[in-house]
Amino acid sequence: MTGIKPDIHLIKRGNLCYIADTKNRLTRFTPWLGDSVSFLYDLIMSRSIFPKKFGGDIQKHHDTLVQALADVQGMRVLELGTGSGSASHFLHKDNQYTGVDVSPGLLKQAAKRFVRAGFHNPEFYVVSADDLPFESESFDVCLCILSLNFIGNVEKVLQEIHRVLLPNGQFVCSVPVPERNQLQSRIRGTLYSEKELEDICQRHGFRFKPIACENGALLYFRAIRHD
Repeated sequence: MTGIKPDIHLIKRGNLCYIADTKNRLTRFTPWLGDSVSFLYDLIMSRSIFPKKFGGDIQKHHDTLVQALADVQGMRVLELGTGSGSASHFLHKDNQYTGVDVSPGLLKQAAKRFVRAGFHNPEFYVVSADDLPFESESFDVCLCILSLNFIGNVEKVLQEIHRVLLPNGQFVCSVPVPERNQLQSRIRGTLYSEKELEDICQRHGFRFKPIACENGALLYFRAIRHD
């Protein structure tokens, strides 16, 4: 099991781990897509979000991430905003996977998907990306795929990513940016430009490297932790 900070109290229910207080009350969050309709997530992404909001191609998105993560094998991988588990399609199954999300409904779908894909003992936590329960320097790679714009405190998220990554660990991200939104569609969450994201990464100890891909409103990049 991934190392947990000593002041964190976890309760496991099914395949999911929750943070609890001293009275065993679970910490709850409000996901952008309610758990009652989380089963529609994949359909919404493929039929609405990608073509109508991003103006992009979901297959190109998948292929770009497969290529970007081709060398990520036998590593400890953390994903922020796991969603329904799409990373199981573009990660090698020999990686030790840990996923976090604020939606238990989506994490339950992800858990089934990763198990079916052949990942060994994947772990799933109902936690916020800006307050991770893991010990420092626990992961080789951190992913955040189409979720960064939904996380309120991006500065805090980058601090946390830097903390939990090993030196020279990499953060791989895909996120909509306003300057690529040619449809001028209303994209939910807070959008940062590529330059703003580069500046945030650099402030928090990362070397920012864009990944070459033109796919609607989406920017793909990797950021390498340095000290």
